[in-house]
Amino acid sequence: MHTNKTNAGRDNITLIGMPGAGKSTVGVVLAKVLGYRFLDSDLQIQEQTKKRLYELIGEYGDEGFLKIENEVNAGICACRTVIATGGSAVYGRQAMEHLRDISTVIYLKLSCKALEERLGDLQERGVVMGSGSTLSELMDERCPLYEKYAHLTVDAERMDIRGIVDAILLQLHG
Repeated sequence: MHTNKTNAGRDNITLIGMPGAGKSTVGVVLAKVLGYRFLDSDLQIQEQTKKRLYELIGEYGDEGFLKIENEVNAGICACRTVIATGGSAVYGRQAMEHLRDISTVIYLKLSCKALEERLGDLQERGVVMGSGSTLSELMDERCPLYEKYAHLTVDAERMDIRGIVDAILLQLHG
């Protein structure tokens, strides 16, 4: 585990990381443990646009989807909430600066091998990924952004959900 600058006192937690890292699952459990609300930003996008992620990507392309994602995430208003973002949220500078301002941002880090074992069809999951790109190339592109925006990093490689939640709580509360 590695710590950047922590933002103690913020009453929201934002989880970032690759698709399949467990952001939504961990987020729900973490919210229950803390007595917080849970917000899945992908579901927020779908609710606001009335379309599924893969439909938005199909209709507007990757760039158009990223613009929508950035706008929705930059507009999140929350209090005592665990926010799980989509894996591509880190491409939205405005959104990530907003999330860093209103929350402690935690990067759930996993190896490419662990992610490959967890992920199914990336297109069906609504993953923004250039055609012909590999998961490894996508990680090479995104991981520096996750590290840039994270206040805290949890290496979730050999942990179950409870272990990840405990690691987050340990980093947040010492």
